[in-house]
Amino acid sequence: MGENGDIRILSGSAHHDFAKRVCSELGIRLSVSKLYRFSDGEIGLSIEESVRGCDVYLIQPTSSPVNDNLMELFIMVDAMKRASAYRINVVIPYFGYARQDRKSKAREPITSKLIANLITKSGADRVITADLHAGQIQGFFDIPVDHLTGMQLLASYFHELLENEINENNIVVVSPDVGGVTRARKFAESINNADLAIVDKRHKPDITNVSELMAIIGNVRDKTAILVDDIIDTAGTLCNAAKGLIEGGAVRVFACATHGVLSGPAIEKIRESNIEKVVITDTIPLSETKVCEKINQLSIASLFAEAITRVHNERSISNLFER
Repeated sequence: MGENGDIRILSGSAHHDFAKRVCSELGIRLSVSKLYRFSDGEIGLSIEESVRGCDVYLIQPTSSPVNDNLMELFIMVDAMKRASAYRINVVIPYFGYARQDRKSKAREPITSKLIANLITKSGADRVITADLHAGQIQGFFDIPVDHLTGMQLLASYFHELLENEINENNIVVVSPDVGGVTRARKFAESINNADLAIVDKRHKPDITNVSELMAIIGNVRDKTAILVDDIIDTAGTLCNAAKGLIEGGAVRVFACATHGVLSGPAIEKIRESNIEKVVITDTIPLSETKVCEKINQLSIASLFAEAITRVHNERSISNLFER
């Protein structure tokens, strides 16, 4: 695939299926490795083939169980380093701890910076990820970060699903909070410059993952609304926003996000909500317990495969950021 040595793709245990999809897109096989646990819970790793002089890509989203998956990643990087890999590229479709990117009150950690330091110090040469919760997290790393986005994939889906509404300019793209306005605006531009609205919400003090709807800024009456976010976790914000949109006159509500964390009561909330369909990508595996008739998962593997190809061949991937 290029001049930078042979390419090797390895997977941790977090999302083996995603790694296989990337390999299928690249037309190469997934390299053989074995992760195992000792009786006391320690993680062991065995690489079953040589990676000496190879351009290695380790695929491991740091989704739940976050800390176990992070430790696996550090161990894999260390193994590659000691096995004389030419370059160690860490592919993290979903970057855990990204929401802890700043201090919101005294004596809080900035954990995403800590994780960036640990990945760098472990020996990684590059990070490839998608839709970081805060763009400035790229600056937490002292190694190159290629920041992809699933927004174009999601926009293409809605182009096909809601073609009539888009052609009639009857779509409004909604950011569920003020912090996501830039993301929602870009999404709106990609579907025929749709109207934009913002949900102004307030978090309840000292209660994690709980917010209350305040007001909707923008006109949603008689329109089909698409809520756009980067992460759906407990789905409380999303479902509250959907309820507010219907009360504000929207006739239909859809939702999409790159990362479907879907923790706690998320599935139950989505089932009982006003949302017709929730569209996510496969940066995080969708377990059987999280299957829901309202949830549709799209594969972003081809985008990561293209990014890997371009990185391996020392070609620009900036146009992928704009897709």
